[in-house]
Amino acid sequence: MLSRVANSIYWMNRYIERAENYARFMSVNFNLALDLPPNVPPQWEPLLIATADNYGFYEHYKEATRENVIEYMTFDKRNPNSIVTSLNYARENARTVRETISKEMWENLNQLYHKVQNSAGNHTDWSLARTQSFFTDISHGAQLFYGIIDATITRNEAWHFARVGRFTERADKTTRFLDVKYFTLLTPAGGAASSTLDLVIWTAVLKSVSAYNMFRQQYRNLSPANIVEFLILDRLFPRSVAHCIRQAELSLYEISGVPVSQGFSNGAERAISKLRSDLEFTIVDDIFKAGLHQFLDHFQTETNVIGDAIYKTYFDRKAVEA
Repeated sequence: MLSRVANSIYWMNRYIERAENYARFMSVNFNLALDLPPNVPPQWEPLLIATADNYGFYEHYKEATRENVIEYMTFDKRNPNSIVTSLNYARENARTVRETISKEMWENLNQLYHKVQNSAGNHTDWSLARTQSFFTDISHGAQLFYGIIDATITRNEAWHFARVGRFTERADKTTRFLDVKYFTLLTPAGGAASSTLDLVIWTAVLKSVSAYNMFRQQYRNLSPANIVEFLILDRLFPRSVAHCIRQAELSLYEISGVPVSQGFSNGAERAISKLRSDLEFTIVDDIFKAGLHQFLDHFQTETNVIGDAIYKTYFDRKAVEA
């Protein structure tokens, strides 16, 4: 496969996943604002800090109000990570590889892109219910896109590059959902939820990644330690960090054709296998001992290292000199 094609497929999926996760961030924060006690003001700045959008935000806005944060993270084209920007990049990447993806993929992505574009000019007078519905539509559109991929694409290199992009982005965003909790309200490490407010916020974290029901089936106690263990170390839940890294790793080895049991054959495989191994030998006590925020920050740095290694291995292909 041409490195240009592989790069476009990889980033198309990363941008779709990013758009969906940004919609999840704000949708769940709406619910959290409704559940907070009357004496606790809604928290919107933590979304900016956890996604590292706070630096760019304050170049254009003075205050992190609900309206400003939603505008910047959803419709503002000056934000390289906003939903409208991410979908624009995803669509452009899809357009350049129309011959590689399925017709149904292009139609779904094109429809989602135009839905957001058409909403960009008339969203200022939306009700809270209409805004919530919009974010739900974004999430459903992204989930439909992934369903179409699995139903219409041959399990070849293109499919595996798509999985690598999707799961590395998802793993990164799951850690940022947990970081929102850190920046919203600091909690005693590993202890039970210390207050009603704490319980509400931890529940919002689970709901932000559609993990609440699966978590309750596995754990009786809604404690920070159990939630962190489930969202970071669980190998079976599709949005947990450990599961995402493992799936991305398997696809990278399928691309190179080297069995995982034989060890890494390039820098990308080495980087992701090292991170997967570290996660496998981590227990939740280790995370709280290091500090939850510090652990998440380190993980996000490692996913950036993986992204750089993937680029150097597969996309930064130099022409052979005669």
